[in-house]
Amino acid sequence: MLKISPRLLMQQCLRHAHSQVRVRFAPSPTGYLHLGGLRTALYNFLYARHLGGKFLLRIEDTDQTRLVPGASERLVEDLLWAGIEIDEGPGFGGQLGPYVQSQRTEIYSKAIEELLRNGTAYRCFCTERRLDLLRKEALRTRQVPRYDNKCRHLTTTEVDSLLAKGTPHCIRFKLTDHEEPLDDLIYGKVHHNVSDTEGDPVVMKSDQFPTYHFANVVDDHLMGITHVLRGVEWQISTTKHLLLYKAFGWQPPKFGHLPLLVNADGTKLSKRQGDIGIKHFRERGYFPQALVNYVVSAGGGFEHRTNAKQQLLSMQALYEQFHIERVNSHPSRLNPELLDDLNRMEIVQRLSGNESRTKLVNEVQQLVKEAYPQHSNLDLAEDHILDVLNWSSKRLTLLQDLTSSKLSFLWVKPCDFQIKDLSAEQLAHLLQLINAIQDFHKDELNVKLKSFAQKENIKFPQMMKTLRAALSGLKEGPGVAEMMEILGKSVTLERLKDALPKESLHLEQHQ
Repeated sequence: MLKISPRLLMQQCLRHAHSQVRVRFAPSPTGYLHLGGLRTALYNFLYARHLGGKFLLRIEDTDQTRLVPGASERLVEDLLWAGIEIDEGPGFGGQLGPYVQSQRTEIYSKAIEELLRNGTAYRCFCTERRLDLLRKEALRTRQVPRYDNKCRHLTTTEVDSLLAKGTPHCIRFKLTDHEEPLDDLIYGKVHHNVSDTEGDPVVMKSDQFPTYHFANVVDDHLMGITHVLRGVEWQISTTKHLLLYKAFGWQPPKFGHLPLLVNADGTKLSKRQGDIGIKHFRERGYFPQALVNYVVSAGGGFEHRTNAKQQLLSMQALYEQFHIERVNSHPSRLNPELLDDLNRMEIVQRLSGNESRTKLVNEVQQLVKEAYPQHSNLDLAEDHILDVLNWSSKRLTLLQDLTSSKLSFLWVKPCDFQIKDLSAEQLAHLLQLINAIQDFHKDELNVKLKSFAQKENIKFPQMMKTLRAALSGLKEGPGVAEMMEILGKSVTLERLKDALPKESLHLEQHQ
């Protein structure tokens, strides 16, 4: 545990002399990472990397009643999955930890002592019953509920007497007028005098755990945070934080507040929406860089290119091009269709690299095995999978789409089907015809197959029904010519040969 005396705490008020930018993402492990949280973490990371700075992760778990087991670990996993590198944090090292607030209680206690000593905080002995009566009276008279600062005026003798009796108490911070506007990195000058609308806030609860506002300020200072980028919902609290910095005699960091992320129709994103959690996007099969580009497309921070084609940028390209002054100050609308486009682009991008292509093939193999566990006769050859991926990259959004029932023919080879309604000679000619087709596209295939049926005096619908069964074992699905195009020439020929009667196969081999 890091031990800090009140005097040493004050000596550090000059702020850590970091020449580099230091930012932090400070989630509460009361749930899982969602799009809004990812956007906050991402913009902090982009800002730090653009300026050669450090990105810290701090777990703010002071509200012990709302903790979700495993949430911290999942948060870290989701951040790393998205490509956000953590320079300091729980499990990542760093000289200014601990980076979990519940492990910093001694630090907060000593910081509280400093405020009590300099007269900017006081002990409050008001019972929950009295506070509840204040709330009810305010609501009855249509006022905004606020503490009336009663205990601020207790004498030293009264305080000592109550302490001697062991009376439970919390610590409150004395709010004062704050006339200087906040110079927000994104919104510009913002003025909010918190003492006009709120009573003195609790900074240390009776259970000896600090409140969010207090721990946040102490930690940001002691961890040398130079810039705080967070959601605009925290902007109204920033005045309170600036007053705390002033009470300690500390230089505050610079603040920037990110606008709300909203749905395409302008409604606010809500954690109750099951589809905004990062877990949801991962399970659906969206790729990390597609999701990252999706988030930044809504929030700005980059040079606007009129009529420019949508690009899928790497994390490095994003932080090299990022500028905080270009972040939007109006609500950021998400367009789900763009995410689908970006995911298709990432599939194409991954197909172009040797290592990423191999990983993609392995991923498809795993998905197919999981989708068809009862089938041992699966077509999982690398060349076949690559052909399918190249075909699907402009048509399908997610790799999981490849395992839909209507596309089962891609992977499940027909079993024990033999073509019996074409003669051995006709089958041999058909295989020769298919092998000779250069443009293996459904339109060309349809023309050639129709011509073949007429020439051989075969009923075209019946022939196509037979080919469908030989290629897929299915009675329905895509058209036969399209099925052949998707499978590719080599797999089409292989499956047709597997369906040949033995005498036809013998004849085909001798032609």
